[in-house]
Amino acid sequence: MTTELRRLRNYIDGAFRDAADGRTTEVVNPATGEPYATAPLSGAADVDAAMAAAEAAFPAWRDLVPGERQKALLKIADAFEARAEELIAAESENTGKPIGLTRDEEIPPMIDQIRFFAGAARMLEGRSAGEYMEGLTSIIRREPVGVCAQVAPWNYPMMMAVWKFAPALAAGNTVVIKPSDTTPASTVLIAEIIGGVLAELGHPQGVFNVICGDRETGRLMVEHSVPAMASITGSVRAGKQVAESASKDVKRVHLELGGKAPVVVFEDTDIPKAVEDISVAGFFNAGQDCTAATRVLVHESIHDEFVSALAKAAAETKTGAPDDEDVLYGPLNNANQLAQVSGFIDRLPAHAKVEAGGHRVGDKGFFYAPTVVSGLKQDDEIIQNEVFGPVITVQTFSEEAQAISYANGVEYALASSVWTKDHARAMRMSKALDFGCVWINTHIPLVAEMPHGGFKKSGYGKDLSAYGFEDYTRIKHVMTSLG
Repeated sequence: MTTELRRLRNYIDGAFRDAADGRTTEVVNPATGEPYATAPLSGAADVDAAMAAAEAAFPAWRDLVPGERQKALLKIADAFEARAEELIAAESENTGKPIGLTRDEEIPPMIDQIRFFAGAARMLEGRSAGEYMEGLTSIIRREPVGVCAQVAPWNYPMMMAVWKFAPALAAGNTVVIKPSDTTPASTVLIAEIIGGVLAELGHPQGVFNVICGDRETGRLMVEHSVPAMASITGSVRAGKQVAESASKDVKRVHLELGGKAPVVVFEDTDIPKAVEDISVAGFFNAGQDCTAATRVLVHESIHDEFVSALAKAAAETKTGAPDDEDVLYGPLNNANQLAQVSGFIDRLPAHAKVEAGGHRVGDKGFFYAPTVVSGLKQDDEIIQNEVFGPVITVQTFSEEAQAISYANGVEYALASSVWTKDHARAMRMSKALDFGCVWINTHIPLVAEMPHGGFKKSGYGKDLSAYGFEDYTRIKHVMTSLG
């Protein structure tokens, strides 16, 4: 007996629609490897319709007093809270993530982040007026940039949608957002929730639009003449393509791309605590996190003890089905990602040693064992490139300068951490590490008030915080004669 697949649809100008030409893609549950839904494969006509809706809604949304946008965002946060179980179910089917962890680790920060940006909506002030030339007064206006074309990734489809739409809407922009083609379900549900709030408050429905599709759909969005800004969270390859496409009409671009976070462990570290925290930060979400603690640099004097403890922690870490309450993480997101992670392990150099894991788990779904690899060198492929899986690598260093050299010696620069009891050393390292975030004796916590974003090939622009909010605004100088 064949189970009928659920039908996901685009959300454009307050209405759910199929792709104009009827094309669809199958959406696979990564915990089972089986399709559970279809989603539109949107083309140029769909992108045109979504952009037209966002463009038409922009003047009214832009011209609202900030308190009205705040009210809308607060109601959206309340609606997320009220429909949390629906969001959890959609995201778990989307990604295979453990239901309990999604409830505890994603829903609360998402709601908090929406409420944070609701508050930020009322903070769009410029510098105070002043006279900088005789007889002339200058003022600064902070304005929304316009329509924002946004592309969200598959590792945190629900939370990354929040990171994108919340600051954009708070600043007075309108949005067309595309989820990954492998994880559209929760974003389509978000559209239903936001659309209901906008309708209740009498705001234009075109303020928030969702179109499903693939890379070509994303390219059509970024190259479209309407958006003033393109924002993407994704791979370096995808970021480069977006930047190139946006350059054709000089759009503003916001890129949050890959990472290869160094975790620098000094000899005075509390080893049991460090191992416990690093293993969670490395394996959480199957390592599918650009800030994941997956590249450990440990002082040579404690290397053997640390690796032994880390391997034991990996062996005790469990992966499994979404409804299993005793697992840290679920499957990799898709078959291609499973092949990528497996390929890194299959191609390990002879000097590398697999201390734990290194294999697929089961033959159903895309599960991969918690893995620790030691004996690696700085120029090894697995050190230089993002694995994006539950694989923690270990290198050794002999002195602080070497640790800094190894840590900075990759093309990514998103996040890092330092583990030491020496405060002065921690401060030196936080200055020397060329990464957008440096954690000290912890790894991976994020808060709405603090910025998240990297340097080098990890992209530019900030998510979260007042800095992320400002990225969705433009600055205008107004000068008037006093004569």
